[in-house]
Amino acid sequence: MSQIHPDLTHPKYRPDIDGLRAVAVLSVVAFHAFPNWIQGGFIGVDVFFVISGFLISTIIFENLDRGSFSFLEFYARRIRRIFPTLLLVLTACAAFGWFALLAEEYKQLGKHIAAGAGFVSNFALWKEAGYFDNSADTKPLLHLWSLGIEEQFYIIWPLLLWFAWKRKRILPVVILVIAIVSFYLNISGIKQDATAAYYAPQTRFWELLSGSLLAWLTTCQTAKYSSIRAKVDGWLASLFRKGKEADGKTLANVLSILGLSLLAYGFWRIDKYVGFPGKWALVPVLGAVFVIAAGSGGWLNRILLSNKIAVWFGLISFPLYLWHWPLLSFARIVQSEAPSRKLRVAAVVLAICLAWLTQKLVEQHLRRGGNGRLKVAFLVAAMMLVGSLGYVDFRQEGLPARFPQEVRSVFDTPDFSHASFPMERNCTRYSGGKFLSVCTENQAPILFVMGDSHAGAFFSGLNDLQRDYVFGLDTAIGCGNAPYLVPGDYGDGAWCDSSQARNGFNLFALEKISEIKPAIVILHARWAYDLYNTDQPSMVRKLRETIRRISKASPASKIMVVGPVPNWKTSPQRELYLSWRRSHVGLTGQPLPTRLKDGLVPEIKEWDEAMSRAVPKMGATYISAYKTLCNADGCLARVGSTANEVTATDYGHLSPAGSIYLTRQLKSAVFSLLPAEPQARHTEAE
Repeated sequence: MSQIHPDLTHPKYRPDIDGLRAVAVLSVVAFHAFPNWIQGGFIGVDVFFVISGFLISTIIFENLDRGSFSFLEFYARRIRRIFPTLLLVLTACAAFGWFALLAEEYKQLGKHIAAGAGFVSNFALWKEAGYFDNSADTKPLLHLWSLGIEEQFYIIWPLLLWFAWKRKRILPVVILVIAIVSFYLNISGIKQDATAAYYAPQTRFWELLSGSLLAWLTTCQTAKYSSIRAKVDGWLASLFRKGKEADGKTLANVLSILGLSLLAYGFWRIDKYVGFPGKWALVPVLGAVFVIAAGSGGWLNRILLSNKIAVWFGLISFPLYLWHWPLLSFARIVQSEAPSRKLRVAAVVLAICLAWLTQKLVEQHLRRGGNGRLKVAFLVAAMMLVGSLGYVDFRQEGLPARFPQEVRSVFDTPDFSHASFPMERNCTRYSGGKFLSVCTENQAPILFVMGDSHAGAFFSGLNDLQRDYVFGLDTAIGCGNAPYLVPGDYGDGAWCDSSQARNGFNLFALEKISEIKPAIVILHARWAYDLYNTDQPSMVRKLRETIRRISKASPASKIMVVGPVPNWKTSPQRELYLSWRRSHVGLTGQPLPTRLKDGLVPEIKEWDEAMSRAVPKMGATYISAYKTLCNADGCLARVGSTANEVTATDYGHLSPAGSIYLTRQLKSAVFSLLPAEPQARHTEAE
């Protein structure tokens, strides 16, 4: 910020603001690398917003006042400031992803590269999972959402100021009105759609405008602002520095201490559960405003923020912000789980080194020196090229031709969203404020399936079995509803289908069981990680009560509990890919393994063993899906050589092929509970 351009002047350099940048970026890096250490570190982004709003608005105000403001020069400087590092990071992510990502993952990366190059990442991410969702860890360009909001602000803001400048008296009113409206949208939006409130520009602009308002006071209202500061300082001096003249230091020190205290409180108190941004965003925003307003003479600003180490981190804050998250995210992807502490430390150290090299070798050369127009033209063309290549990658489904055919046949995973979650075949609907049973052609003997979305995936195999045997199927499958019949677990936690997010889903299932008296009630769920369990004893207690109530409602019904299926740290597709990469990099014609030992969630085996001991004591039959799909050689990752024949669609929902395989293996155990084996259907060939 210390450079002076002949056409566009800049404010006087303040090392303490670079120190504040250091606090912001290091808090974000620490949160991403060690979230348990600083749960509120993500508010560093809000500090960046305030700093950016203050500095850029100061530049605009000063140059408008001098009559030297140029839109062309303003945006040219933004391009020279932002594009070099962003281009480098986008290109590096695309190159690494070529070797590290599956087709579907690389497709998503291509989408995010295109969005990042177009500064609309926040809109692209808005339609996906939220910032704090688990899947966010595997999005290497997730952090570009904030850059999108900043650049969207700077498309609108200079134009608005230029139009309003001739009417300076209304300028603070304009700033205040827009800021208040934006803050209102933020407060109301967090209650309606937290993801939208996090990513939407209209709910974030007030943070940048807070810095803009401070810039207006210090730039356009210098005399009034100085007078007010002098009066407040005199009053504070009379309280804390009796006998000494007011010299501005007391107010500066109070603002400095108060601002950094607010930031420290935010880092400690705010976490991903408080509903952010919302009202909590006031903490980092006010903290940053107070620190900047304190000036470079504030005690903490002078001692803490202006020291050489803080300033150095502030100078590399932008490239450090851009580099750190892709490194941590790719480490998570490659490891198939949260990377070890040593690996995270190594990623942070590497990010710092890359940030320094980027600032030294790339940013300084492109931001300084001659050929300014040529540099801008080159950067714009390069960004358009990178964005276009990302879009091509997205449209070409992640370029699966990168892999040999024998690998691609398994990795080109189709969309299983309907096949593995056959909710359209679910016999329970919610309509008109009540649950309805919509299966009218059940044929004895009836098998009744009750559970969550994992039961829905398991249902595919039973449905397929009906092609060979005559029996009826009825279901009560609620996504997110573990099949528990205990107070508090009656189905009020459904989250995948809002039509089932009503109290009493499982109670309605009990009514259906009581009415149709099925031959077998099959209970299945994720079990180990359903929405209600915290430990195995809790699960056992709830399951015991559930079995008791089902037996009471339909004494003749046999109850079968199907235990958890294997869970993968990522998915069987990715674990197969990792196995292939470890064993056969560069080789073709090598067969993929059928079973895998690596990449499994070990706790599932423990839960399966606990359930196998507990369920028989409850008067129910226990079927171990885990032991059916796993042996000493590992767990089945595929039952054939094509993408349709992997055993799961994600971490653990059975694919149609996996469900059919499991059901066929369990057929004898299921039919053994019936008085007689169901009649076999006669095919046309017979």
